[in-house]
Amino acid sequence: MENALWASIKKEISELLMEEPDLGNYLSKRILAHEDLGSAISSLLSEKLAAEDMPAQTLKGVFDEAIRSDLDIIKNTTRDLLAIRERDPAVNCYSTAILYFKGFQALQTYRIAHWLWQQDRHGMARYLQSRCSEIFAVDIHPAARIGAGILLDHATGIVIGETSVLDDNISILQGVTLGGTGKESGDRHPKIKTGVLIGAGANILGNVVIGEGAWIGAGSVVLEDVEAHTTVVGVPAKLVGRPRADQPALEMEHYLSDKPQP
Repeated sequence: MENALWASIKKEISELLMEEPDLGNYLSKRILAHEDLGSAISSLLSEKLAAEDMPAQTLKGVFDEAIRSDLDIIKNTTRDLLAIRERDPAVNCYSTAILYFKGFQALQTYRIAHWLWQQDRHGMARYLQSRCSEIFAVDIHPAARIGAGILLDHATGIVIGETSVLDDNISILQGVTLGGTGKESGDRHPKIKTGVLIGAGANILGNVVIGEGAWIGAGSVVLEDVEAHTTVVGVPAKLVGRPRADQPALEMEHYLSDKPQP
């Protein structure tokens, strides 16, 4: 799957160059100069996250090591790209997400930081978390556990805490916080099941479970478990009905059901 996707991405870029030849140097460096998706991701992120005291070449060595050591990183990256193309109507080619979408870029930075965290390289993992927050305005703790097929749409202001667990195929909009409720230690962050859609500005706080296929309405504050395939909205969030789709994260539908539950 990864090889076929990469071939498709390079074809997109070749076609784009015919329309926008002035982008030739940029697109060649970012896409065409690389043999595979992993190399392109490593190069792009290392240059975006570099600093005066942390050269891009140093970061690229770290990123290349992570991608070589954990094949799941690029497998998950591939699924993230497929998710963006399928769910975001503003995207008509995969290369758009790679080159320009900070939600995608932040998520792939997290994937490398998570590998580092698992190798007990906490210092470098925290560096990437900090730079990701500075550059992309997305703060994901490297210890969080996040599946594949994830869409961080627009992404600005997303915060995902240390003990958060996200299953596959979840969509999260800008300004969402998956946080704790105070100074408690241990397992203190939300658990998000597959198919969940979390609207812009929602806050889900504490070690609560958001059931499969639930929809959290924009601006809601969730402090308790949410049952599977239900819709909650408000401050604090209350049950108002059911999503129209079994997996609202895939459909990205942000309107209430015509048949709310009592």
